[in-house]
Amino acid sequence: MSATVWNFNPGPAALPRPVLERVREELLDFEGTGLSILETSHRSPEYRRVHQGAIEGLRKLLEIPPDYEVLLLGGGATLQFALVALNLLEPGHPGEYLITGRWSAKALQEAQKALPLLGPGHAVRATWSSEETNYDRVPRPEELVVSPEASYLHYTSNNTIAGTQFPYVPETPEGVLLVCDASSDLASRPLDVKRFGLVYAGAQKNLGPAGVTVAIASPQALERSRARGLPSLLSYRAVAEKDSLLNTPPVFAIYVLKLVVEHYLAEGGLPALAERNERKARLLYETLDASRGFYRGCSRPESRSRMNVTFRLPSEELERRFLEEARSAGLLGLKGHRSVGGLRASLYNAVPFEAVRALVDFMREFQRRHG
Repeated sequence: MSATVWNFNPGPAALPRPVLERVREELLDFEGTGLSILETSHRSPEYRRVHQGAIEGLRKLLEIPPDYEVLLLGGGATLQFALVALNLLEPGHPGEYLITGRWSAKALQEAQKALPLLGPGHAVRATWSSEETNYDRVPRPEELVVSPEASYLHYTSNNTIAGTQFPYVPETPEGVLLVCDASSDLASRPLDVKRFGLVYAGAQKNLGPAGVTVAIASPQALERSRARGLPSLLSYRAVAEKDSLLNTPPVFAIYVLKLVVEHYLAEGGLPALAERNERKARLLYETLDASRGFYRGCSRPESRSRMNVTFRLPSEELERRFLEEARSAGLLGLKGHRSVGGLRASLYNAVPFEAVRALVDFMREFQRRHG
């Protein structure tokens, strides 16, 4: 394998090198306590500074309004699929879903499983889907018809398997909460948080290691959650009232998240990250488009993701050879999701431009030899 290794894994994904070095330095002795952060009590003043620092850093980075709550949760984004319905569905007002990939379909399925816990009158349904075209695009704004009677509209802003991404924020009628699974693109570009009832994201793409999920809840979402009588750990309101400390939080994951957010702020925040991510994606897509069909993108150009670039080669044999040679060249994590095959390069925040340049150089040489 090459001495230089570039990480294109889809999640858990690349972390900023300076953050990893900081973790290494502090791992055995956190802030002079003589203890590792891994063994520091979540009730200690040292951890409380980490906890609050992570929340305050997210508020600053994402420009979260002061009346919104930032929740640090366990269970991954998958748990949120059910919690959204449990906390936000109202009887007689269905939850509506935009189905643009496997994970948005899973969100609907898990919400359906939660319905028996809510009682009669609760429902969820798909209002738009690109399943028939293998999830190769997201809807155009004019295609969206959201019922004014809906409790909420749920969508997945970036689809890691299909390689598609919403270039806009959907509109909803007044009173219909907009709910977004932003697991794979939160903190990759500016976001107007005020337009959302709830945004949630597993940290393991752009914000840190697996183990913590960030949820940003509006006052309206928390008010709906208040009267549900849910078990405490399933209630957004209950978690917010205890500052995400109802039980032992994922201490280490939150600590790393805090360092990652501080690193992004020091690099210029979301505008700088968005510019860099656009530059990386543009270089890779230009390489696909210039290959005369040797590399075939899986998503329509108007729906292309800046986070996950999916593509195919002329044969599966060539794809296997590509992966073998790429690994030998130090280009890791390029295999497509097991459900669809093919190839995928994940270009999250911590993937440097140099990594994409190395990938593009390899792709051009591979095509020269095998095209």
